[in-house]
Amino acid sequence: MKKNKTKKNILLVFGTRPEAIKMAPLFLALKKNSNFDVRICVTAQHREMLDQVLEIFSINPEFDLNIMSKGQSISQITANVLEQLPKVFDNFMPDLLLVHGDTTTTFSASLSSFNANIKVGHVEAGLRTGNIFQPWPEEANRRLTSVLTQLHFAPSKLSKENLIKEGIDEETIFVTGNTVIDALFIALQKIKDNKDFVRGVNDEYPFLTEHKKIILVTGHRRESFGKGFENICKALLKISDEFEDLNIVYPVHLNPKVREPVNKHLKDKQNIHLIEPLDYLRFIYFMEKSSIILTDSGGVQEEAPSLNKPVIVMRNTTERPEALETGIVKLGGTNPEKIFSLLKQALQDIPVDEIKNPYGNGDSSIKIVKIIEDFLDN
Repeated sequence: MKKNKTKKNILLVFGTRPEAIKMAPLFLALKKNSNFDVRICVTAQHREMLDQVLEIFSINPEFDLNIMSKGQSISQITANVLEQLPKVFDNFMPDLLLVHGDTTTTFSASLSSFNANIKVGHVEAGLRTGNIFQPWPEEANRRLTSVLTQLHFAPSKLSKENLIKEGIDEETIFVTGNTVIDALFIALQKIKDNKDFVRGVNDEYPFLTEHKKIILVTGHRRESFGKGFENICKALLKISDEFEDLNIVYPVHLNPKVREPVNKHLKDKQNIHLIEPLDYLRFIYFMEKSSIILTDSGGVQEEAPSLNKPVIVMRNTTERPEALETGIVKLGGTNPEKIFSLLKQALQDIPVDEIKNPYGNGDSSIKIVKIIEDFLDN
């Protein structure tokens, strides 16, 4: 076990694209602090989409478990992380291990740290739906991680209250905002500074420059597999038929349980553009160009208020009620009629005034670094 005698060792562990987006600005902020020796371990729970984000933020992980395999189960992911992460600890023993959110990587890395008597910091802690099966398996992952965590970085006061209700010591909970807003502002600046990038994206996707409103769609949640995605497709077909002057743009997730129903129902519609998944910068650019977003993504719910974009959440519950309270985010479930009705209303009521984002103004990483510094000093 190698341990720097003068610096505190910090290890960030993540495995999916959303985790990488939200951990990247925190990693960059930690690297600026001379008191820390900071390393990254990726599990590669999602390989291709993860690597795209790492490239954008110029991050090269020191450790790569590379666990992704075709058709892998949640149990396989958990077992692989539990087996391989201790080998990383043999090489670099952290004083603090940081995980993010609610993935299987998050829970598995936290459990592995507990087994090695390593303290855990949980970024984006305290989100709850109250239903352990929605979203599945994320709700269980985040609850289990909270039990194993010593530092809880809650994105909002409500998240802090959720943790207190579960018996978490209030002194270990810190309201920091969400690092996804930090990442968003970094991405927006990169886009603004790169005119060749903008020109290239517009050339690649000519419909972006057509004089039509764009409806951006994302969907990937396991809880919607099967009937849920069938209903989402019905809603998009109805929108397509009713509003021929719209362009519906759907970057289709790589999971076959998403791609099969989407391609089956939507591939032949003239105003529905099914495209391959976008890298992070392209996706932010698409969000900026869109009029309305239909999604089941948590990150999009958090980012949208900063971009002043109406969002219809295609889930029955959300662990981000703060976004709903802004009025710019609406809960549509997977009911085709409700999704259509909310979209029709949103087209009439596109916001003009800027919305204050309840998840912060882009300084969450700085706050977290200061809290970690104080914690490790004491």
